[in-house]
Amino acid sequence: MLSNADRAQLEAGKLFGLVGMEEVGHLLETCTIETIEAGVHLLEPGVPNHHLYMVLDGELLVYPGGTSLPEHVALRGGDCAGEMSLIDGQRVSALVVPSRTTRLLVIPHDVLWTMIECSYVIARNLLGILAGRLRNNNLALVASHEGSLEFESAVSVDALTGLHNRHWMQDAFTRAMQRCERDVTPLCLILVDIDNFRHFNGKYGHVIGDNVLRRMAQSLSEGLRSQDLLVRYGVDKFALLLPETTLDKSCQIAERLRLSVAGQAVPVGDNATESITISCGVAGIDTNDTLDTLLAAADDALLRAKQNGRNRVESAER
Repeated sequence: MLSNADRAQLEAGKLFGLVGMEEVGHLLETCTIETIEAGVHLLEPGVPNHHLYMVLDGELLVYPGGTSLPEHVALRGGDCAGEMSLIDGQRVSALVVPSRTTRLLVIPHDVLWTMIECSYVIARNLLGILAGRLRNNNLALVASHEGSLEFESAVSVDALTGLHNRHWMQDAFTRAMQRCERDVTPLCLILVDIDNFRHFNGKYGHVIGDNVLRRMAQSLSEGLRSQDLLVRYGVDKFALLLPETTLDKSCQIAERLRLSVAGQAVPVGDNATESITISCGVAGIDTNDTLDTLLAAADDALLRAKQNGRNRVESAER
């Protein structure tokens, strides 16, 4: 039997708000009241449901993905559960569990539909509840997607320089190579290495060294075209992929980058500055090249640039 407090709770809830209780009072008397303990599964995913549950006292927690994930929503006095499966006739999609001892008004499926037929206000209220559920679900999806994007960004972006890293390079560079192969257009890879960076880092410390890496990333980024791809490839090494670019043009770009870096004075403390230089190895894509073979060719060219005195550009001998 519903108490006066129970009726007040229902009148304050979303389903029976603005509904004259005399309209549905006789139908409410046909419903039952159940008390369930914390942890008992009221509704389970994949199980049919034939009742609407109205919270009189206590709290229900809704877990769309099971209790291994955080609850999606908490239902308290006046809220209802199970309406979605009653409306669409499908099996339950979420786990619903009381967080503490909870009293529920249990409305059978046929009684709910009779209430809807008796009162357009109840029908309107139920539509409002469903719309609210959908809106909350959409917001949760957006938040989940944003979280996924943040995680993806954290995995694929180098925290120090803000450039993409080798994890991202594997997929992005490979797709660019496949596109150039399909379109029968040239493509080149430049490996850029800061000369004597370990010595520089040991002499001036990691703070100054990190500043050099950030400045290098900025210098390389400023000269990029929209189709060019740049990553931090190693501690002091960067990889630049140039789609639709011939070997001669790529060597010119590498030379321009080398001159730009050589002309910069790097602050190293106490108003002192130091010059840094880079060496570049350039390789053009060849028939049946993979990313690994293209990188190996550019790395061979970079090694020759180092061996030939540094602060220079060498192209791959293929």
